[in-house]
This record gives sequence, structure tokens and C-alpha cells, in this order.
Amino acid sequence: MTQSSFTDLPMMQDLARQAFPSSALYVIATPIGNAADITLRALHVLGLVDAVACEDTRNTAQLLHRYGLSKELLAAHEHNEREAAARIVDRLQQGQRIALVSDAGTPAVSDPGARVVDAVRAAGLRVVPLPGASAAIAALSAAGLVQDRFLFAGFLPVKGKQREAELAVLKEVAATLVFYEAPHRIGDMVDALVAAFEPQRHIVFAREVTKLFEEIHRCTLAEAPAWLAADPNRMKGEYVVLVEGASAAPDQSAEAERVLRILLESCSVKQAAALAAQITGAKKNALYERALQLKPDA
Repeated sequence: MTQSSFTDLPMMQDLARQAFPSSALYVIATPIGNAADITLRALHVLGLVDAVACEDTRNTAQLLHRYGLSKELLAAHEHNEREAAARIVDRLQQGQRIALVSDAGTPAVSDPGARVVDAVRAAGLRVVPLPGASAAIAALSAAGLVQDRFLFAGFLPVKGKQREAELAVLKEVAATLVFYEAPHRIGDMVDALVAAFEPQRHIVFAREVTKLFEEIHRCTLAEAPAWLAADPNRMKGEYVVLVEGASAAPDQSAEAERVLRILLESCSVKQAAALAAQITGAKKNALYERALQLKPDA
């Protein structure tokens, strides 16, 4: 499809009639590997804005070139984000439209951008999100882990002790855990996960999501090191790693109440509280006080 025929699509014509206010920062998700995963709205806004703030000007220049676009590029990366934010706010206050992108995916999600957005909001200016590609969401959709909730943990600490401490906290979370990891650290990460979690938990490796050599594999944590070591190519490419969350604990208080009521039919308050504590693991003193409420004449 040529550029002219692309712009003639009815949807693009509809976009041209929509309002895209000035003095606004447009936070735009860009493809994470497959250049076709750009939205029509993103292309329209990238063609409309006065400048594009980006993590790496070289990468973004190549991306824009793929779509036949050329824009002024403003470097906004982790080393200059505060200064870049001030310059972006100044330009927005002059009535410009600025797009914010990262090298891939959604800005400010384990990528620079949050400080820019914060500064723009603090200045009372508008921020408009344009949703699109996200490695974490893409991996979740293909994982088949059926927990209703997930926790995005991003990159784990590099240092071993800090990583162990964070995993000790995450071990108790009853939600799918979502991590990002670089290929040169994936082996160390898996070793840390195996040491921290139960071996029967499921893990999903999503490598090179949307790219030519995309690979999505699910196994137990006990099987994970062997799978990773079986192919040297698995030490290449960016990873999303999903770990099955902790099983939700049963409602202890409800179970303790049920057991206590049954025991009170044939036991004294003291005996019922003691036995209910042994059976359910609930605190005996709390059960005793509850038993007195249920059987006040005892």
C-alpha cells in the first residue's frame, strides 16, 4: 500500500476530523518489534505534532522514516529527563503539540517518560495517552495463567541480596507476577526464581515478543533451568517472564467462626475456643472473646 492510498483510508479521513488540542503532550505507544503494530491514531498524531520527545533520537528517526514521517526530535532519556521535561513544558506553554515515545512499547512503563508526564501535569497542561503495543500485556494474553489479577514488577534488582529480598515479598502475592529481563541476566533471574518460589509454580517465558524469532514457553519452575539451557539461542532477545502467583489463602476468620459455632453446641466456651484454634490456626484469645459473644450465658 502506498503512502497516498494509506492516507485515503476512511479511518484516516475520520481521524483528520477529530480534535487534537494544542498545548498537549501525546504519550504514544510504538511497536515492540513488528513495525506493523502501530495504530492509525498514532501515525496521525505523529504527523501532526511539532516535535517528538524520544529515548534515542536515532531509533526514533528510523521508526518515523518507516512510515514516511520526519519530525524534530527532542532527546528525553533517563540521564536528562528532568531538563528535557522543563524544555517540553516551555514549548507546550507556547501552544505546541509534543509527542512522547520510548524506543519500543509504552513510555513510562519500565522506560523513561514518567518525569516528563509528571512535569507536564504539574504545569497544568494536558496529557493525552495513545494506547498500543505493550510487551507485558501481549505476554499475559498468550500465557494462559488464569489468575484474575497481575502485578507488574518490571526489572528485578541486579544485586543478589536486593533481588532475594524483593522476591521474598513477591512470593506471597496472589496475582500473576510480570517481570522484564535482559538476555544476559535471564539465567541468574531463573536461578533466583527457583530458589525463592515453590517448584510447582508455572512460569511463562515470552522471548522476542512480536519479532521474527518470537518464542513463548510455559513450564513449571522446576523445569525452567533445563529449558533455558537446552538452546543457546534462548540466551538472546528481550524477555517478559510471568510467574504464577501464590494461591489465595482461604478465609480463615470465616472458617474459624464456623468451627467455633459447631463446637459451642457441645463444649464449654474455653474448650471450644481452644479446639477451634487448634483446628483452624486462628488465635485462641480472639476465638475466646468471640465465643463469649456467641454464648454470653456461659
